[in-house]
Amino acid sequence: MAEISNRYDHRHAAKAVDLQQLRLTVAASDYGSFRRAAEALSIKHTAFSRAIGQLEYLVGTSLFERSSGGIKPTLAGRAVLRIARLILEQVDMLVDAGRSGSRGDTGHLVIGFFTSMSTGNLRATIAELKKLLPRLELVTMERSRFRLITALRNGTADVVVSPGRIPSKDIKSLLLWSERILISLPQDHCLASREIVYWTDLRNENILLSKYDPGPELEDLLISKLVLPDDRPRVERHDVSRGIIKSLTSMGMGLSLVMESDIGASFAGLVYRELQDGAGPSRVDFHAHWRDDNENPALKRFLSLLAERYPSPTPALGE
Repeated sequence: MAEISNRYDHRHAAKAVDLQQLRLTVAASDYGSFRRAAEALSIKHTAFSRAIGQLEYLVGTSLFERSSGGIKPTLAGRAVLRIARLILEQVDMLVDAGRSGSRGDTGHLVIGFFTSMSTGNLRATIAELKKLLPRLELVTMERSRFRLITALRNGTADVVVSPGRIPSKDIKSLLLWSERILISLPQDHCLASREIVYWTDLRNENILLSKYDPGPELEDLLISKLVLPDDRPRVERHDVSRGIIKSLTSMGMGLSLVMESDIGASFAGLVYRELQDGAGPSRVDFHAHWRDDNENPALKRFLSLLAERYPSPTPALGE
């Protein structure tokens, strides 16, 4: 029975220890005096000494040797102080993690996309986010449009950055930037000698497109620029990635439409030229998409960064 009683008393004492007692004990050791520590913390000397005495009672031993010259930790006191410092450090980290998480400084963020990150704004934005929030666990996800919409809806992805808008009532969007459309072609092709290629120059060419994103946007743009079917080039849709399309293009099997962000990764035997019509370069808008009910603080930080980097144009008066 005595052993059971001792275990009960030990558990009761452990529950009675509070963080303030630990903080004051550590402060007393650091200042070498109860009085000096109490003055530094703006606490009455009697209340300070009482808190130390309560902790000594709970742990069942004296923590300090007291003298007219100050205090000195006992052997047991040094052991208690070492553990107290570890506990207080962990508590401070816990509080900091909570505050940082609520601000979006830490946590987890999944960014989905179906465009290239070899260069351009998406690459630069993600790099800036990681620099601003180095403790943020950042995950990227490259998928098809359909799979990314599904990932947004089921919470697997927090935000999707893509060319064009994703039409959905439960998904919000933010206009970001636009990218020029370029033509990629073998370096020995006759159009490679020009700095600018016009859409009408593609009339007799063979255009290679991936069946995956963003193939539909590029094909729709081609049709809008060359309305008459007789003016359009031949279009081949391949069930391969954009990287394989580049390989096929460099082999002389045709030309391909790409966006600016695709050109960061150099490819042997391949060159890029800007595509224009009478009004100038052709561009595609990029948007960020997210669920309005997603309360991830890290998502809010990322959206704030996007809004700061790519502010929406202010409408003119009367619009």
